[in-house]
Amino acid sequence: MYDWANSAFATTVMAGFFPVFFKSYWASGMSATESTVRLGTTNAVASLLVVLLAPVLGVVADRSGSKKRLLLLLAMLGALMSGGLFLVAEGQWGLAAALYVFGVIGFAGGNVTYDALLIDVAARDEFERISALGYAMGYLGGGLLFAVNVLMVSNPDGFGFEDKAAAVRAAFLMVAVWWALFSIPVALFVKESAPHADAAGPRGLRVAWQEFRTTWRLLRTLRMAFVFLVAYWCYIDGVDTIVRMAVDYGLSLGFAAETLLTALLLTQVVGFPAALVFGRVGDRIGAKRALWLALAVYVLVVFWAARMSQSWEFYGLAVAIGLVQGGVQAMSRAMFARLIPAEHAGRLFGLYNMMGKFAAVIGPLLVGWVAVLSGSSRLGIFSVLILFVAGAWLLAYVDEARGQREAAGILDE
Repeated sequence: MYDWANSAFATTVMAGFFPVFFKSYWASGMSATESTVRLGTTNAVASLLVVLLAPVLGVVADRSGSKKRLLLLLAMLGALMSGGLFLVAEGQWGLAAALYVFGVIGFAGGNVTYDALLIDVAARDEFERISALGYAMGYLGGGLLFAVNVLMVSNPDGFGFEDKAAAVRAAFLMVAVWWALFSIPVALFVKESAPHADAAGPRGLRVAWQEFRTTWRLLRTLRMAFVFLVAYWCYIDGVDTIVRMAVDYGLSLGFAAETLLTALLLTQVVGFPAALVFGRVGDRIGAKRALWLALAVYVLVVFWAARMSQSWEFYGLAVAIGLVQGGVQAMSRAMFARLIPAEHAGRLFGLYNMMGKFAAVIGPLLVGWVAVLSGSSRLGIFSVLILFVAGAWLLAYVDEARGQREAAGILDE
């Protein structure tokens, strides 16, 4: 249900209305490439801050056994920041960017502890299926709210709004309420394992940063987990960049905002059953092969996106991405969970999220600056290709059986 809750921010805010509203309302009067650079920089700053915080959050969660509490605090931060966007007036792109940055910290920072809860709520042979179920619920919940929001913007009069801008601002407020409301089941029903005896002690930030060095030393003994993280760093950069910059790219090509938002909604509709199917595929062929399959689709998507000229093609790309996006995320989370010892899940998932968000610093900047320097948005989006190819190549060096033996060895010590 937490995937259901926070996916409203991922769909309505991050992927959908924030980039549209940023370009047309908060950064009105700027050129397309200038607003793209500012949007890409905003995403990069948000991701960089998550990079700095993620390992600290993971260590604190492990030491205190407070994964759930941290998750709920960060969820409330994200919800408040999303609601705050409702108050930002036209032309105030700086304030909008600041609220968005803190919203992303709530979203991505919360996922550090949320991902680590997978080990508390599922047996090891259920990781792929339960991880995929979570993402499927996210596509369904986020898609339902996003569908309502798209209808609001398409027909503001029918919903009692004076114009489309008022409908978009109301959508940000609805995300805040949705996120907070559907986080309640986590607070009431999820039980996390008690912290280990050696996890007691001070919980200050200074101690957490000291333990971050210990976590890196631990990761060096988990060689397959480390190799996987590097591969993940590459390909998830491409995935996150496409999520955050797709609408901006479509606007740069001259496509109507309504077309792009409808395409995003199509991604959510396709993503729900596709994520469930990917969970079964991962059970049958393994998470690694399932990831290769998804990355091959992303490579084709990048080639197609760089050459498309008709708005209907954006719908085709939306379907293709919907088929594999949840699969990439779910299989990555499940595969990493298999490669690490359960007692260090919080801190290691802190690194996992740190690597993913550090990658997201590079991707949006890459797209924005390649577009500015070349004068072509098409070359900007094409630059993402190298991230998928590098990730797939590095994934080949991950030996899952060896990784599980390394994780078991840590547990036996």
